[in-house]
Amino acid sequence: MSDAIKHECGLAFIRLRKPFSYYQQKYGTVFFGLNKLYLLMEKQHNRGQDGAGIATVKLNTEPGVPFMHRLRSSAPQAIGDIFGKVRDEIQEIEKYQPEITKFPGLMKGHIRFLGELLMGHLRYATQGKNNVELCHPFVRHNTIPARNLSIAGNFNLVNADELFKFVGVDPGEVHRNSDLAAMLEVVYHFLCQEDEERRNGLDVKNILRQAFSMFDGGYHVCGLMGTGDAFVIRDAHGIRPSYYYINEDVIVAASERAAIRTAFNVGENEVLELMPGNALIVKNDGEYSIEQILEPKERKACSFERIYFSRGNDEKIYKERSNLGYNLSETILKAIDNDLRNTIFSFVPNTAEVAFYGLIKGLEDYLNKIKIERILSWGKDFDEAKLAEMVNRRVRIDKIPIKDVKMRTFIAEDSGRNEMVQHVYDITYGTVRPGVDTLAVIDDSIVRGTTLKESIIKMLDRLGPKRIMIISSAPQIRYPDCYGIDMSKMGDFVAFQAAIALLKEQGKEHILQEAYGLCKELQRTNTLHAQNVVRNIYKPFTTEEISDKIAQIITPAGINAKVDVIYQSIENLHKACPNNLGDWYFTGNYPTPGGNRVVNKAFMNYMEGRNERGY
Repeated sequence: MSDAIKHECGLAFIRLRKPFSYYQQKYGTVFFGLNKLYLLMEKQHNRGQDGAGIATVKLNTEPGVPFMHRLRSSAPQAIGDIFGKVRDEIQEIEKYQPEITKFPGLMKGHIRFLGELLMGHLRYATQGKNNVELCHPFVRHNTIPARNLSIAGNFNLVNADELFKFVGVDPGEVHRNSDLAAMLEVVYHFLCQEDEERRNGLDVKNILRQAFSMFDGGYHVCGLMGTGDAFVIRDAHGIRPSYYYINEDVIVAASERAAIRTAFNVGENEVLELMPGNALIVKNDGEYSIEQILEPKERKACSFERIYFSRGNDEKIYKERSNLGYNLSETILKAIDNDLRNTIFSFVPNTAEVAFYGLIKGLEDYLNKIKIERILSWGKDFDEAKLAEMVNRRVRIDKIPIKDVKMRTFIAEDSGRNEMVQHVYDITYGTVRPGVDTLAVIDDSIVRGTTLKESIIKMLDRLGPKRIMIISSAPQIRYPDCYGIDMSKMGDFVAFQAAIALLKEQGKEHILQEAYGLCKELQRTNTLHAQNVVRNIYKPFTTEEISDKIAQIITPAGINAKVDVIYQSIENLHKACPNNLGDWYFTGNYPTPGGNRVVNKAFMNYMEGRNERGY
């Protein structure tokens, strides 16, 4: 994605099912769990680079001995910072008390994060400032062991204010906009209530059913309890991804299947998907169960996970991204009048690379079909040179845009800073025949179009192409997301900017005022969640009209080439990602009522000139 946006968080959970001596004997280290937690987090590093945190729980500790520990960091290399501190603690023991290292039980007592329950989190700061106080996990401590709770997750909630009111908690300035703080307080409320009523262990299923029925959003959440119980739970629509793996040694959960497969060297079918509305509940004796906590609703798994967020080394995701590109080939051929001789194909590195391969495969399939038809039409009227020329025809591909290392600038003025931003991308010179070739470049998605306008298109135009075609493997992003991605301001979307421009050009600005008036009325009657009013703004225009206007918006002044923008269709998106049909950012079909409330609030903010999030 050429436009930088904040997005999904990453989650990792491990429950060791054997004594530490077992891991030392079988795997050669008492730190088996910590090593695997580190691997799970590093293999999901793509999901969060603003901060990280870990929490552990030790089982069967003596009364008064701390058993729940947490460490968080918002350093530039947060994972390394956290595990570096853990390593320093271990090395201090090894240096000054080497005799302890021979006894796993003593190691457990002396090293804070050597626990049987381990949780790790990677954070993208979708709300609030990027400081360590907002890094997961959050913890609630209590002198009663059962009432200690640590939670982390990949989610956004749209009803945090209501949740704080329910538990009667004033979160304070730091946590006022933190949905995790709201979630923690609600789960803690029902945890304490359960502990008050029961004396023979906690009914974790009952706690989860009461708490999570109150949450409006998409989530994949993990919790560790002072009793040694733990849980991993997924929202009823399956919006956020959740996977788990279990054998006799460990119980593992994470946000991405491939991370578990790599860390534990297991096959695809051994890593299972946690179904929507279900929870993996692990008891303090190491036994587990999969429980239905919420009634499953229509599956709306986030399609953006498949397009962009998740790592592409998962075989299913790789195939889906390839299909996204393949499904565009027919549209692209039509757009270039099947002129493959004078068209060069490339991609915006690095996340669009797999879709690029799929697109090329589609173009090659077409070209091979043409070769066969032409050769058959010749009959016997050909010679070796004619046949060689036909057989050797290829789709023209080159690596043209190049993403340089992240550039920082010491220049404070906007003009100077913009000049530096233009050079985040570079180009390969000598690849294009000036004034002759069309340059077709695929990106995985276009959100704001800012990087295209400020950098990529300017760079491509230096090569002198007759035409620049920007291809998006995702459909037009028209609506905010409120389930994990930081896309909640209407004015940021170039598709929305295009619709507004068209309304003004065609004298239809009354549609804006009518939509705003309807939003205000819904707000007055406390029914802002009832419908997505913003759809009315797009209704007068075809997808092609919006695309053409976007092309105008993202074309910088002074560009010589004609610029076009082509988007994936909703239909082909669903063909490519049949099990991840969550498409609300493209269609406005929100899976929960909170989504309608967010999009309407975001539109009202736009109309009132407020540059703030819609939730």
